[in-house]
Amino acid sequence: MSAVDPSSPDNLSATSNALLNQFAQAYLDQQRREKRWRWFWRIVWIGVAFSMIWATLQNVPSAKSQSTPHTALVEIRGEIAADTEANADNLLAALRSAFEDAGAQAVVLRINSPGGSPVQAGLVNDEVLRLKALHKKKVYAVCEEMCASAAYYIAVSADQIFVDKASMVGSIGVLMDGFGFTGVMDKVGVERRLMTAGTNKGMLDPFSPRNPRHEEFAQAMLDQIHQQFIGVVREGRGKRLKESPETFSGLFWNGQKAVELGLADKLGSLDEIARDVVKAEDIIDYTQKENLAERLAKRFGAAFGAGAVQSMRSSVSIR
Repeated sequence: MSAVDPSSPDNLSATSNALLNQFAQAYLDQQRREKRWRWFWRIVWIGVAFSMIWATLQNVPSAKSQSTPHTALVEIRGEIAADTEANADNLLAALRSAFEDAGAQAVVLRINSPGGSPVQAGLVNDEVLRLKALHKKKVYAVCEEMCASAAYYIAVSADQIFVDKASMVGSIGVLMDGFGFTGVMDKVGVERRLMTAGTNKGMLDPFSPRNPRHEEFAQAMLDQIHQQFIGVVREGRGKRLKESPETFSGLFWNGQKAVELGLADKLGSLDEIARDVVKAEDIIDYTQKENLAERLAKRFGAAFGAGAVQSMRSSVSIR
């Protein structure tokens, strides 16, 4: 039997054909995988779009709610800040919807917040006062576990404030906090090299030594904001407020003591107010809720969202 010559033309041709077939099959498999992934992302984002539409529709009061007498509810939960769910944009949109609904007999602010931005709180306070005057509707604040600082700033816009006997209420003050690292830097031999255009541009820089002039300026600004806060509380509470040297010191009290001090009016819950004060037991929630897409973005992170959007853009295009 003769040996097979691998270098013969027939054998080389067969080997080449086999390799070409393998490459072609691998290429086709890769194309199929990419196609499946493109369809996967399309289906995912179509699902997200439908979820957003569904969530939006769920947050719109029904036609029935606009004609049936009810108590309108707006929730204020968590930190009050521009980048949280309890931000002025969300709260103002909810308040306007609640006041404009002809069926809403009154608006209840249910608050459970440690406070936050005086700017965001001030915007909400001003809008509540404007809407009250425009629509001639009462506003009641219900404080749950905590109604402190910027949250109380909003609460005093209400006609009456209701609390639980164990609620934390007050903290009428302003703070600015930070850290100083100059001592640590000296110990480890790190030198701060800060260049500015403007003599005060590096004010309160945590890596630079304390500057009495800058601290005096910052304290004056805090005092001014504090006086604004005090003015809002005095205007909102009026003669009900029993002022003492501690009232505006930043202290907070439980709900029972807050009623004694005139920081709140009565003990009571949302259901009690709807039933006994507003006389409309049906409660409609106007609070702006996060939709599914926003929750997913927060849960999985911006990187996941950016990658998914990029994948979608690369697979859906006009050629």
